[in-house]
Formats: sequence, C-alpha cells, structure tokens
Amino acid sequence: MGFGNEASSSGYGLDASGPLIQVVGGDDHGRGLSSQPKTFANVFISIVGAGVLGLPYAFRRTGWVAGALLLLAVAALTFHCMMLIVRTRRRLDLDRSAKIASFGDLGLAVSGPLGRLAVDVMIVLSQAGFCVGYLIFISSSLTNLLPVSLPLLPFLSSKALYVLAMLPFQLGLNSIRTLTLLAPFSIFADVVDIGAMGVVVVEDVSVMLTRPPPLHAFSAPSVLLYGAGVAVYAFEGIGMVVPLEAEAAEKSKFGRTLGLSMAFIALIYGLFGVLGYAAFGDETRDIITANLGAGALTVLIQLGLCINLFFTFPVMMNPVFEVAERWLCGKMYCWWLRWALVAAVSLVATLVPNFADFLSLVGGSVCVVLGFVLPAVFHFKVFSAELGLAGATADIAIIVVGVALAISGTWSSLMAIFNSEQA
Repeated sequence: MGFGNEASSSGYGLDASGPLIQVVGGDDHGRGLSSQPKTFANVFISIVGAGVLGLPYAFRRTGWVAGALLLLAVAALTFHCMMLIVRTRRRLDLDRSAKIASFGDLGLAVSGPLGRLAVDVMIVLSQAGFCVGYLIFISSSLTNLLPVSLPLLPFLSSKALYVLAMLPFQLGLNSIRTLTLLAPFSIFADVVDIGAMGVVVVEDVSVMLTRPPPLHAFSAPSVLLYGAGVAVYAFEGIGMVVPLEAEAAEKSKFGRTLGLSMAFIALIYGLFGVLGYAAFGDETRDIITANLGAGALTVLIQLGLCINLFFTFPVMMNPVFEVAERWLCGKMYCWWLRWALVAAVSLVATLVPNFADFLSLVGGSVCVVLGFVLPAVFHFKVFSAELGLAGATADIAIIVVGVALAISGTWSSLMAIFNSEQA
C-alpha cells in the first residue's frame, strides 16, 4: 500500500482494510494464502509510509548515531509487541475457537467492550493523525514548489490555502461508499514510493560527496523523545498484524518472516535517515524532499507523492468512518458525519506548522499506546497464569514504560509544535 497503509481498521480484516494489499499466493485447501516472500512484501508495504520522509530531520535533531540507535530499539520493540499480538490471537483461537480477524476483535475477545473501545479510540486517533500528516505533507510540498497567497485572506498561510483548496475534493472522495474504486492507485503508489526514495538517496549521496556538511552524533537528551516519536510513527503497522498472519500460508514461519521484514525495513530507514542528514546537515528540512533541487525529476517526484497521498487519504480515513458510524449511526453509511470528520482533520492540518513535529506527536502519543501498551496489556491478561516472573515483568515493563513515553512524548512534541509556531 506504500505511503498509505500505516495501519488498518480496528474492525476490519484484510479485505476491508483497503484494496491495496491483496490475498495472493499458494493454495490452502482451495483458499488462496500468502507465501513467505509475499508475506514479506505485504509486511513491507504495510509499514513503510510517509513517516520515512521525516527521518532525516529527526536525525538532525537527535544526532545520527542517537537516531540510528533509537530506530533499532523501536524496530525491536515493535517486532516484539507484534509477536505478542500473534501469540495472544493464537491462544484465543485455540481456547475458544474464536474468529479474530482484526486488532479490534482481539481487544473484544480479551477485555470485552472496554478492550474494543480502547482499540477503537487509538485507531481513530492514529488514522486521523496519519491523514493530518498527509495534508501537511501535500500542502508543504506544494508551497515549496509554488507558494500562493490570497489578498482577501492575508492571515491564511500558503499551506492553509492549499489544505482548504483540497477540502471540496476530499469531501467528494470520502463520500464514496466502497474503496474498490480507489484500487487502481495502488500500483501508482508503490511505483512513486520506490521512485521517491531512490531519487532522494541518489541526491543525498551526490550532495554528500560534493560538499559534506558538519554532523553531530548525539544531541541533548531532551530531544530523544522527539526522535523516538518519529521512529514509532515510521514503524506503525500493528493493526495489520492479525490479518497478515491469518493470510500467511506457513503460519509457523510467520514470526521469522515478520522479523526479517522488520530488520530489512530498519536497515532501509537507518540508511535513509543517515544519508539525508549527512547530505544536508543542519539545513535538513522537516520533509526531506524539500531539500532536493528544482529539477524536473524532483518536481515530478514531489507531485507524484502529493497525488499518491491525496488519493490515499480516503483509504486511511475509512477506519475512522467505520468506527464513527458504528458508534453514532448503527453501522449505517452517514455522509454528513464523514464530511464533519474530514473537515475536522483539515482544520487541524492548517494549524500545524511542521511535518516532522506532527509525526513525533502522533508517534509519541497514540502510536505508542496502540503499538506497545495495548499488545502488552492483552498478552499479560491472557497469559498471566503461565508467564512466570520474567515474562510478567517484561509485559509490565512495556506497559509502564509505554505509558510514561506516551505522556512525556506528547508533552515534548506539543512543545516542539508550539515553538515552531512561535518561530
């Protein structure tokens, strides 16, 4: 799914989370399942998202060594918590013969309606946060290419004007009842994603070899929370673990495949972040594509990313609509509720000045709870009688540290956003 699939609905399985990851591969009693290579690819495209474009700026803030170490730590913890989810689902399926097709189903099976509500709230906040990030990225990129102003509304920035200009089109796109009509954009999204990362890396290496800037390996400890938030955002994909594992043909090897995928993604992320910072140093922008030259290829890449995220926006809002319509409209389609949610997301996007700052806020708050705290809570509740001291201590430590990170990370990111706004 490329930059548009950082998470999935709390209530949907693989088929309903979007049309862009499809069940393909071998046959298991007549049912198509994913082979190991295809599971590897599905994990990759489920996790790699727009957050990667903010990593070089995060490395600028934290230092390249500190940033790389944070990235590896977040990747390892994310993999561990994903496996907690897999083990919990397998135990519940074994004990109760329950049909668990999503993270929300798991929360319901473990903790009843309260568990479902906790997952629902975090899914809504994270998915809406991703969509705010998309609008910030699009408006920032277009402003970088062609700044605009409106004399009648001088108080509106160029970024805000672009967000408002997109609003009528997004209202129309988000009124579509089925995501199937957006499926053709999946191939386009994957091609643009790979092309963008390739162009950025080539440009980074070229600039770095021509005029390498001074770099720092470590910064003040106070910015580590900022870097951790961006890293958590970049690795967010916990909502896709249950459906991906369910569609794997060789379930006994799913953990190894997932681990290899996470290690590969961590390597790519690390190289991308280090090279981006090494090329531009203290001039590294919050969106690394803004550092690229003004050539035709660069413009095409930036426009391609903007188009990609523009059409991915309704895919990522779909889980928000699913939860909101279940809460307020008895699972019935409601166009005015969708319009209100899109308008609210657009309003938030006009108020946030910096892309990477917002990534850190979403990653350091809701993504920490969704990706670390809830998996550990569910695992501890299901396995508490047999974990032993070491296992119980590990789960409790993740919960305590996750809550502390969410609180402190939220405060740190809000301060960064406030300071950017003041500047």
